[in-house]
Parts: sequence; C-alpha cells; structure tokens
Amino acid sequence: MAHLPTDHSDVPIRLFKSDFLEFFSHISPITVLVIWLPVALFFLIWSIAHAPAGGFPVVIPLGFLVGLFLWTLAEYVLHRFLFHMPVKGEKAERIIFLFHGVHHAQPQLKTRLVMPPVISIPLAAIFYALFYLFFAVILKAAQWVAPVFSAFIFGYLLYDLTHYATHHFPMRGGYAKYIKRYHMQHHYKTPNARFGVSSPLWDKVFKTMPE
Repeated sequence: MAHLPTDHSDVPIRLFKSDFLEFFSHISPITVLVIWLPVALFFLIWSIAHAPAGGFPVVIPLGFLVGLFLWTLAEYVLHRFLFHMPVKGEKAERIIFLFHGVHHAQPQLKTRLVMPPVISIPLAAIFYALFYLFFAVILKAAQWVAPVFSAFIFGYLLYDLTHYATHHFPMRGGYAKYIKRYHMQHHYKTPNARFGVSSPLWDKVFKTMPE
C-alpha cells in the first residue's frame, strides 16, 4: 500500500455513496468490547465448565498462552500481508483503501481506528475453523479449541484497544509510551515497516523493524 497523504480533518472521508453502508464503516471501541468480550468470556467459561472432573486441567492456562501467542502472529500477518498488500489496478486499490488505507489517510479519525464487525466477524469465523481443524480434527484434542480461541479473541481486543489508545491517549511512560511512539513511526516515517501494534515481536523476527 502506498504511503497516503495524511488528512487531519475531522470530516471523515466518505467511502460509500449509500448512507446505510457508510454508517457501518464507522465504529466505536465500545462496540468492539460489547461484541467480543462476551465471546472471549463464553469460550473461557465453556472450557472450564467442560473440563474433566478431578483437578484443574493444565490445558486451559496452556491453551490460553498459545492463543495469545497465535494472536500476536495473526496481528502481524494481517497487518503486513493483508492490510498493506501491494496491489495493482483501481478496483484492488479501492478494496485495500476500504480495509486499511483510509486509516493511513486519516490516522486520527476516532471512528475508524478499530476493526468493523463486517471484517472482524468473518475473520473470527475463519480462525475458529482453523483452530478446530488443527486441534480437534488433526490432533484429536478438541479440549484445546475453546481456551485457544478465547485467548485469541482477548488478544484481538487488546490489539484494537491498544491501537485506539496509541492514537488518542497520552501514554507518557513505560511500555505504553514505547508502543505509541513505535506505531506513530509506522504511520509517519515507515509505513512499510513496524507492523506490530501491540508488540514489536514479529517485526524483530521478520526484520521489519528499521534500525
């Protein structure tokens, strides 16, 4: 995705002619919490409720750690290879602009800082299917699916809220200050690097963290 000129106007860039479609291109971080926090809690509680009797199974905390780890990788891969996909042609560029380009064009616009449900819900369904295929079908270990998916959704929530905070909260100390500066450098200095939002881990691994 080309580095777009930045527009600090409070007037949103219009994406659709239809007022109905345009309405769904704007979202509050509260909406993300309302939709996804119950989902994450449901799968966590379900995994605990269906755990075998006679002691707390180690699969739940381990599965939770695996899910968080997998989210950090998914965050990086989606941001780098989907949202910043190099494309040719007007239609393809239009699609990428709808996904992520508009955020780079207006990085401070509050209503386009978190992922709209029209994108996040299909992606969540795809990842759940992948986890079910891998753990339940291939490994024959279905008890891992719920804690891994729960943590994956918690990781997504942390990412989206961190992203919102980096653009609109002061974040003046410690890791918060570091990750805010890191993400601002992605926007204003290196739009084709620093793809991690909640963590720079995979930028280090895949060498997309400039010196």
